[in-house]
Amino acid sequence: MSVDLTKALESLPHGEAFRFVDELIEWQPGESARALYLIKGTESFLAAHFPGNPMMPGVILVEAIAQLAGVAAQQGDSTAAIDLRLAAVRQAKIFSAARPGDQLMIRVEITARMGGLIQAEGQVCLLDSEGSEGAVVAKAQITLSGAG
Repeated sequence: MSVDLTKALESLPHGEAFRFVDELIEWQPGESARALYLIKGTESFLAAHFPGNPMMPGVILVEAIAQLAGVAAQQGDSTAAIDLRLAAVRQAKIFSAARPGDQLMIRVEITARMGGLIQAEGQVCLLDSEGSEGAVVAKAQITLSGAG
């Protein structure tokens, strides 16, 4: 399956500097997605979170889940959800730190839809040096809102 990440992200409201999805690995339109994000260490928020001990803020880990859920929610060009925004976060848990140089695997599944509301659940895992999924860093259940 050939997936154009740029096209899949087009309907999301984020600018490129605030996208936390680098590579779309798997996409079942309208159902689920898997993606990678490398914490480069140059992200502006890392300088202050925390000086000398940078780590990705938990809220940004949840944002990565929400962004990938927005991609997963897309059902193709003719039925794309438009102008999706994060509307609610439930059951968010941060289990460990993600630091510069860490490669993250983000997974999401769309669990329900009603009009412009989309519910999803997702998780972020660290990848080890061999590319295998390791520790779960964060989990969340979210709701996106947009024009259906």
